[in-house]
Amino acid sequence: MEILEEKEEEEQREKLKGLTISDNLQDVDTKVSAKQVCVPSDVFDFDWSSIDTSQLPSSYKTNSLKEKKLLHVADHFLQQYTHLCPDRKLLFLHPVNECGVEKFVSTTVRPTLLPYTELYHWDGCASFVSDYLTMEPLKSPITPPSSLYSPTTILKYQRGNCFDFSVLLCSMLIGAGYDAYCVHGYATREMCTLDTTQELCPLLREPQEVPKNGMKKSNKYRIKPPPDLQSKFELQQEAKKAEIVAARENKEREEEKVMEVEKCKRDPLYGLRVHAWVLVLSGKRDVPKTFFINPFTGNSHSTTDEHFLGIESVWNHRNYWVNMQDCRNGCKDLTFDLGDTIRWEVMLLGSHEPLQLLPDAEEENELPDRDMDHVREKEEEDTSFDMPPSWVAPIHITPREFETRYSQGRKVILYKKAKLEKWAPYLNGNGLVKHLTVYADLDCAEVVKVKEWFKNREDMLDMREVNKQTQLTTDYFSPGHLLGLKAHTYMSLEPEAEQHTMEFYSETRVDGLQKRVKNAKEMTEYFMGRDDFLHVRHTEFCKRGKKIHLAGTRTEINSQPIAQIKECFHRNLEKPADEDVAERIFLITENRIHLTYHLKDKYITASKKNFYKEAESDRKGNGIFMTPGKCITYQAGSSEEDKNQLHLYKLLQELTKEEKWLEQQVQQSEAEVLNILKIRKNEESAVKLSRNEKRRQQYEAMKKQDLDYLAPFLIQIGHPEKMTKAQALWVRDECLTVLKHRLIDKVNIIQARFEQAVEELQKKNQWFQKNRKRLSAEEEDEFLTSYSETMSHIHIIELRLTREKQTAIQKCLALAEKMRKDPRLAEHIGHT
Repeated sequence: MEILEEKEEEEQREKLKGLTISDNLQDVDTKVSAKQVCVPSDVFDFDWSSIDTSQLPSSYKTNSLKEKKLLHVADHFLQQYTHLCPDRKLLFLHPVNECGVEKFVSTTVRPTLLPYTELYHWDGCASFVSDYLTMEPLKSPITPPSSLYSPTTILKYQRGNCFDFSVLLCSMLIGAGYDAYCVHGYATREMCTLDTTQELCPLLREPQEVPKNGMKKSNKYRIKPPPDLQSKFELQQEAKKAEIVAARENKEREEEKVMEVEKCKRDPLYGLRVHAWVLVLSGKRDVPKTFFINPFTGNSHSTTDEHFLGIESVWNHRNYWVNMQDCRNGCKDLTFDLGDTIRWEVMLLGSHEPLQLLPDAEEENELPDRDMDHVREKEEEDTSFDMPPSWVAPIHITPREFETRYSQGRKVILYKKAKLEKWAPYLNGNGLVKHLTVYADLDCAEVVKVKEWFKNREDMLDMREVNKQTQLTTDYFSPGHLLGLKAHTYMSLEPEAEQHTMEFYSETRVDGLQKRVKNAKEMTEYFMGRDDFLHVRHTEFCKRGKKIHLAGTRTEINSQPIAQIKECFHRNLEKPADEDVAERIFLITENRIHLTYHLKDKYITASKKNFYKEAESDRKGNGIFMTPGKCITYQAGSSEEDKNQLHLYKLLQELTKEEKWLEQQVQQSEAEVLNILKIRKNEESAVKLSRNEKRRQQYEAMKKQDLDYLAPFLIQIGHPEKMTKAQALWVRDECLTVLKHRLIDKVNIIQARFEQAVEELQKKNQWFQKNRKRLSAEEEDEFLTSYSETMSHIHIIELRLTREKQTAIQKCLALAEKMRKDPRLAEHIGHT
């Protein structure tokens, strides 16, 4: 008796403990739902109950017979599920829409391909959805929402929760040809609340280095490198310093990781937070590997990402699958083969697939075989029908909506040690669309670097990077700048600044200049693709002198006396090596010229010539001729010096002329630097955006009325205030002809795809008939699966082709009727 009493007391304690835990969980639920992390304050001010649903189509307000039957099937499926899995949470099957009508989640997905090139790829779709919509948290973080609105309503009000984001993104991805699914599961607090403060900004991630194919083989006969003359003690000291810095950084990283782990542990709802995202399976659109997309950020994630903690179900526009796999390790061990009925329970079965029945009633188990067969047939009849078409109206995004994107014109995202700001194009007068601030600490107090991205600038400025520690600014330009600029690094746009580094698109310049580095003491220029094989020119200056004006330029510059000009040349294989100059140095202040030639094969020393210049004539006017002391030569492989004085004299004369020409080239380069700085200052002081006014006019026109469909044709006849009958008939016929050609071209493209698919199917059939006897059972099944997919693909193309042919005539008739009622044409063609 005492033992029984003790057991009863323990059971009561456990019950009380369970009640206490559930009460605490509800308290935490209400607290967390009341204040969400990283959610703008204006999100909570929006009242969804106040939206106008009176103008919505009838499909939003009622259910068709097929939809009602689907809801019945879903209820029966849920009944089976709750009986077989009583410990699992209820499925997200048929929430109400904006009109309060229950709709099955698969019918809320509306596959749509939008007419924008960027939205043909998954990353463009994901980026648009994350930018265009404003995130709203779930009312309860541990339960799915009670409603799921249509993608059209979500686009109209530009806000929604994770399920709304996912359904819209999934609709766009399926329309673009991806094998995409909406996912109902669980994720970490940071992902559910759009807290990116612990993530590295995607714009700061360095691209992965491609591993080299192999190391170079050592050659024991190669020339030994020169001895290293660096101090080993200094190297050891530097290595110690580097180790200390690395250890400090590792310690900081470990501390940050510990803080993150502790932060996760402090989350009382870890593993219970409901989240929705998108699953993209491999196969279609050449997707090599299955991955997730977080709709809040638009970023892709591996299916083994630790932020995803489990999956309840997935769905697309055709079916609904329940995950039957263990999620103790998150999504790391999950298999995404939806055809595996052991791991994924499908809701709508085909007529050939068995249906698992409820074994709860003993009466059913005792039914005779005929009655059981009747029950099975009835159950299969209820679940073996196709998914009804989507009740959602067609998804449309206007060019203006696609261009502006952000609901308030601006979006701010906080990352780990970084802050990213985004703007719509043309919103800022300087064309700024992104501004990234990088900080040195987690508190974001010390700024290290600033990056800015621009669009639609006439000066072709694409990106600007400012290093706050070195105070260096680097501007990056797209091809098309007036001066061929590619990049410009500077501390100030003033000529007196310490250094300017300018990179150019060498293919746009006659001289092949690729890069120029200029400071007060020297200037180095790098060339590419020149006929004279010049690739480097280095100039050293003396103190600045008087101002001079260069012929052919509008810029007056301070002339800097040139001390030395050094030029380096690539090998010219058309000349012998000992006649092909590799390096020449003009020591102008010392009146000397040094020539160094390329190495000949199997030689370790190069031929050289050193010239000592003097005045061309003495004080009396007598000419000074070439003497052996004026030129010292070394001919590799020959002990004799070059005794042809005439040849050396002519060479010296050519080099003297070349020296004067080089001095002018250097002065022109100085003038070009000053000219570029002047132009850049003017460009920055008065930024011009390309087609800005035209775009604004288009936006204003789109606000007021639809685009004029006759405008392209009216322009061709001078846009008269009143047209003659001949002009009106020409405009009508030309407009209809253009539409016909466009529709015919579209049909021809679909027809070509249809014929290509049929040809591919015939080839597969021929191959199968030829190799059928040699195939194993698994290979035959794989072929039949592929064959059936191709057949369904052909069927879809055929349906689209038929629809396009039918609608083509309707579109032409609608346009003709529109023109007949157009007041500009009605006077002449209204009766026709």
